[in-house]
Amino acid sequence: MTPELQYRIEQFLYRKSALCDAQDWDAYLALFDPAAEFHLPQWDSEHDYTRDPRTGMSLIYYSSRAGLEDRVFRIRTGKSAACTPMPRTLHQISNVRIAPLVDDRLEVKANWHTLYHRLGNSEQFYGHATYHLRAEGDDWRILRKHVLLLNDTINSVLDFYHL
Repeated sequence: MTPELQYRIEQFLYRKSALCDAQDWDAYLALFDPAAEFHLPQWDSEHDYTRDPRTGMSLIYYSSRAGLEDRVFRIRTGKSAACTPMPRTLHQISNVRIAPLVDDRLEVKANWHTLYHRLGNSEQFYGHATYHLRAEGDDWRILRKHVLLLNDTINSVLDFYHL
């Protein structure tokens, strides 16, 4: 991987995080391919998690971007009591690693940490994420986002915007 590619991928992830923090949902959703899979598995034990969302439990699983679009619709229309009011979030990305896949696609692994504040309480979530990306012009599209939530004892609401 070249330093230029590393920089471009990091900037893409930083922009994704900033769009989520700004609740710019249209621009955020546009980063995902229509067929993009979003998976947050459940931990089966202290060190093993669900590998296949079709046969095991998941905290969040969307087989396509339509699942994210539905969540955004519910947020915008006030049909999600769990998201009213929306939290203020701050996403941090670190330790970005890039590996080539077939057909000029990339596998990008990163650590993430999200701080959030809602209803007078500040909390945090953190973990690892693996993205499959495809180049689209000078930008990237997310084909898959697989998230491991390391602090999975959840004291409040958990949604896509926390990850």
